[in-house]
Amino acid sequence: MVIYNVTCNVDSSVHDQWIVWMREHIPQVLGTGLFMEARFTKVLVKEQDGSHTYSIQYKAYSAQALQEYKDKHSEALQKDGLEKWADKVLSFRTELEVVDEYTVRRKEESPN
Repeated sequence: MVIYNVTCNVDSSVHDQWIVWMREHIPQVLGTGLFMEARFTKVLVKEQDGSHTYSIQYKAYSAQALQEYKDKHSEALQKDGLEKWADKVLSFRTELEVVDEYTVRRKEESPN
């Protein structure tokens, strides 16, 4: 499995509007049919300039699906964001291969 991670540093002057836009943008990316899910997270770090950092993780169906997304869809979707936010949002992308996944379930506390 492959995760397409987009990390965005968002200027505080556009932060609230960007959040609204991302909640529309993420479904557009998922609407390509090449990703099974997405996770929108805030990076818990205090930026000295007051900006905010986020990570959006798209879980691709396969490496081939991610490549198809990049070949057919990413340019237009990225262009939309660049035109809207210009230098107020700086983004970089990372591709991650899932090696292993682990899940821990807590034991239910027994009533005493």
